[in-house]
Amino acid sequence: MKLKTEIMDEKALNRALTRIAHEIIEKNKGVDDIVLLGIQTRGVPLAHRLAEKIREIEGIMLPVGKIDITEYRDDDKKSFLSSKPEISFNITDKIAILIDDVLYTGRSVRAAMDAIVDLGRPSSIQLAVLVDRGHRELPIRADFVGKNVPTSKNEIVVVMVNEIDNKDGVSIAEEE
Repeated sequence: MKLKTEIMDEKALNRALTRIAHEIIEKNKGVDDIVLLGIQTRGVPLAHRLAEKIREIEGIMLPVGKIDITEYRDDDKKSFLSSKPEISFNITDKIAILIDDVLYTGRSVRAAMDAIVDLGRPSSIQLAVLVDRGHRELPIRADFVGKNVPTSKNEIVVVMVNEIDNKDGVSIAEEE
């Protein structure tokens, strides 16, 4: 994999998350009954960061859970040991906001929605992504987008978060 260009540095990533936090609050007219669900792997730290930004704005810390979609994937038939979702709160009748790093084909989001429905019945599910790169295979659209980045199918969007990669940023790479 060959890095082509950096599209978001640490400051741009932070600004995008701040904007998404404000948009979540505005769209939902506050934060009542909202829960944040990060799609493993990088969606989880992004969900925690959004919860912290919303706390700074509204003074309320939203519950954050982790969704592992491994067993719900329809495009990856490898056998993995999946972990149970780490959600210590009830999602029934809540506004569940899924958080992921990159929206591409839509298959991860579909799998995450299947996992959520197995846990309860939220009043609605909304989607927040750091990067929307296009190329959807399913009719899925993000409600909150940090950055729209048109890509070719041979490009890869690489999201790095400090909690996992010891660096924040988003780059485009190309398969060699």
